[in-house]
Amino acid sequence: MAKKSQKLQTRARRAAPRASPARPARGRRTPQAAGSSYHHGALRDALLQAAERVLERDGLPGLTLRAVVREAGVSHAAPTHHFGDLSGLVSELAAIGFRQFHATMTAAGAPGAPPMASAKAYVAYAQAHPGMYGLMFRAERLDYSRPSLHEAAEASFAGLAGAIGARRHEEIAKDALTLDQAAAIAQAWSLVHGFTMLLLDDRLSDILARSPKGTDAETLLEAMLKATFGKPPGS
Repeated sequence: MAKKSQKLQTRARRAAPRASPARPARGRRTPQAAGSSYHHGALRDALLQAAERVLERDGLPGLTLRAVVREAGVSHAAPTHHFGDLSGLVSELAAIGFRQFHATMTAAGAPGAPPMASAKAYVAYAQAHPGMYGLMFRAERLDYSRPSLHEAAEASFAGLAGAIGARRHEEIAKDALTLDQAAAIAQAWSLVHGFTMLLLDDRLSDILARSPKGTDAETLLEAMLKATFGKPPGS
């Protein structure tokens, strides 16, 4: 009788459903699991790439540490470990922007390039990366004591000074400007930067609508440059 009872218990255990191990819901990754797929350097780059996507999509007000970690799918501690705080993150992001901007301007100002190519490249970069361009000139959000940002911004300014110097047929030392050189740099920068900001803010539409048929932003910029600086050398 005892043996028969044991056999019945064994059959009951075999027939009972087995609990399956818990599985995470499909389509979701916990921040910890996502972050573990990055090695040290890749995680830093992933955070910067995520920050740029957030910046271009949601603008500077939407660029928060919470938004970045959500975009990257990493732990909340990841940005702090790599950048310290939000200021550190956006400063490193701005450094990337200045390097991209400098490379664009350098390529546009290569020997043999059209006289107004650099100004057009300036505007084109801002149109392609409006969030990044806006961040680069928000000094109150940036920490220029960070070497990467300081060096990138200095290189960008040196490129601007070099372009003005080439137009004036003189060497300009970025750390020791004459008043005339400083005025020339400020004049050119004010014109192109001001035009760029008006264009990004869609404040030129009315002027373009009143202009001769076929006038676009590039045509208007060319006319402004000619009116301000005259006929470029070599044109």
